[in-house]
Amino acid sequence: MRGMEVDRNGLEILDRGECLRLLGSVSLGRVGFTSGALPSVLPVTFHLDGEHISVFIRRGSKLFAALQNAVVAFEADDFDPICCSGWSVAVTGVASEANEANGASHGSAGLEAGSREPAAHWAPVGEEARLAISTEFVSGRRITAGSLSMRP
Repeated sequence: MRGMEVDRNGLEILDRGECLRLLGSVSLGRVGFTSGALPSVLPVTFHLDGEHISVFIRRGSKLFAALQNAVVAFEADDFDPICCSGWSVAVTGVASEANEANGASHGSAGLEAGSREPAAHWAPVGEEARLAISTEFVSGRRITAGSLSMRP
């Protein structure tokens, strides 16, 4: 059995499979994109749909237009302050409207068995669009109480 791999800060480096498993356990993340040549980061509800991140946004919104076929950053995390443990997963991929051609199902009726709809999303009913963010580049780190170093 191979020991766990850690980075120079003592954080556990997570493999792709663990990163995707963790992404499937939460429903709130942040998408980073460029709008008007300026960086923007917005919170979004999402779910993991196979190897794509499905995000609901309002069709016709500036965000919808900015994310069409754009390279974006996506990040989700979870942290338990009592146990001083948590994780963070970052994804870089291309955002496009979800359909069968890019591997993500379209519409609520097309969800894969076992995948779950986000508990709530911010797009008005009837105007939502589902964007699929591909997961070409995935990286993640986990912190535990034992990996924290006390610094003055």
